Amino acid sequence: MISIQPDMILPCFSFELVTVDARGKETSRDTKQAQFFPEDLGNSVILEMVKIPSGTFLMGSPATEEGNTGYESPQHQVTVKSFFMGKYPITQAQWQVVAALPKINIKLGLHPSHFEGANRPVEKISWYDAVEFCNRLSQKTGRQYRLPSEAEWEYACRAGTTTPFHFGETITTDLANYQGTDWDIEETDWDIDETDWDIDETLYKGSYGQGSLGIYRQETTPVGSFGVANDFGLYDMHGNVSEWCADHWHSDYRGAPQDGSAWKSDKYYSQLLRGGSWCSFPASCRSGFRSNDDPGSLRVFSIGFRVLCEAT
Repeated sequence: MISIQPDMILPCFSFELVTVDARGKETSRDTKQAQFFPEDLGNSVILEMVKIPSGTFLMGSPATEEGNTGYESPQHQVTVKSFFMGKYPITQAQWQVVAALPKINIKLGLHPSHFEGANRPVEKISWYDAVEFCNRLSQKTGRQYRLPSEAEWEYACRAGTTTPFHFGETITTDLANYQGTDWDIEETDWDIDETDWDIDETLYKGSYGQGSLGIYRQETTPVGSFGVANDFGLYDMHGNVSEWCADHWHSDYRGAPQDGSAWKSDKYYSQLLRGGSWCSFPASCRSGFRSNDDPGSLRVFSIGFRVLCEAT
């Protein structure tokens, strides 16, 4: 297999880049290009890996940003090396090809997803499942595939922006798949005493900032359905499925690495999730939003992943 070098001449693809104003109105739409390499997985299934340039960015979000609960602080500069990232979250078609490859550490089911469809993102994937997928893909291709660190993920998501979303100050359900309707506690079946529960209402709103409410699809959508990417050429970075990262959970950024590497812990840990999902409210789909869950036992139909390939 050929080695993918950062300075290699690669094919390009075109994509639409959209920005919106604070109310969600489209203010610009441009056609741009990005470099990528196609990984042939077999069975006529291709994995498109987009070149992400090296750079330095401000990780985290300001304390004044709507939805910041403190997990995203303090903001800090991080320098990231060039790498390649999946144009989309891993699809069910891609999963099925790689899951059929020889086992390395754990078994993988061929059809784990709740919302079935070859071009929908695979979901109901544990962190260990995602790592096994990367290991099998690395063995097949001779290239180093892995989960991104959360710094690499946020850098790739922001693509040079500092706003809550790479689209701008807000987001709409015309651009991404998330819960665009408000959550009414009184309509739930949960036994909740609102007087005893400290609720950050911004995390349960179907709109963000000055933006408007939208729709709630209640399922995943095929990857790339909205036809718009960020400035690096990556699709579905906000919503659809939450994406596993390599890092262990830390409740803030005090002591975080500044070189883009994954932040690990020797203590009991849960794993990082980024991006929000089809059932997340918009505040939980922001570029800086962080969440976490159990790496082994958790397999829910809102969690998938995206792969990174190291540039060597």
